[in-house]
Amino acid sequence: MPTQEELIPLSGWRRKLYIIIFEADTRSGRLFDLALIVSIILSLLTVILESVASIRQQWGPQLKILDWLFTILFTLEYLLRLACVHKPLRYARSFFGVVDLLSILPLYLGLFIPESRFLADIRVLRLLRMFRILKLTRYMGEARELKRAMLASRRKIIVFLGTVVLLVIILGTLMYVIEGEANGFTSIPVGIYWAIVTLTTVGFGDITPKTPLGQALASLVMITGYGIIAVPTGIVTAEIARGASATPTDKQSATRLCPHCFSEGHDWDARFCKHCGGTLPRPARGEVS
Repeated sequence: MPTQEELIPLSGWRRKLYIIIFEADTRSGRLFDLALIVSIILSLLTVILESVASIRQQWGPQLKILDWLFTILFTLEYLLRLACVHKPLRYARSFFGVVDLLSILPLYLGLFIPESRFLADIRVLRLLRMFRILKLTRYMGEARELKRAMLASRRKIIVFLGTVVLLVIILGTLMYVIEGEANGFTSIPVGIYWAIVTLTTVGFGDITPKTPLGQALASLVMITGYGIIAVPTGIVTAEIARGASATPTDKQSATRLCPHCFSEGHDWDARFCKHCGGTLPRPARGEVS
């Protein structure tokens, strides 16, 4: 919970900066968010093109310059986000705060580990902000319901995954005993790898049983795989059907973000956060588009 001092509304340049960066219901905020989305997409294209050898040989220096420009731009944006909220460390620990930080780290790490700069593709997660920017509140509600269902069924899923682990260990060991090293099953770990691949797909073809008994076991494993795939789907679907959360009303805005606890879904005319009680910045008249 924020302290009394933290409940004081943002003012001055911090308030203006907060409305531009975090609020998508203003003209300046919407322009900022759209420019940010375009920058993210262009930066992703830069990283993807740089990974192609023929393109890297011809345009490598130019692509590296663009990558650094985007990284510096995102670094400044990250620092501005920290500067205009009440508790910068709380934002830094939030989901989007972690994503923002991870999106700029790869290129700096690339100074020491060159190949790590390609991990900048994690910036694609920043496009999740489009749900707020485009006011897709309905889809955000569905995402929250899916998250709730996954959390509610986590124990069942853990038990299911534990059973699968035991099953692949047994199947991998059986295949190692049946086929042996002569047919490519050189160890029990190799047999377990084969069992995982065969149980979840139809196999990669890099290791295949040669004996009739091994082929019969492989057929049984593949048929079992079809039944196993349906289990986690049924668990989550049952949880969704059991307790669907209430759909946000038309008065709720997915773009209004609390500067204290960073929660969303506040009413258009709300003055205080319904989760922590903090004051919500309100755009001045004429700023709302």
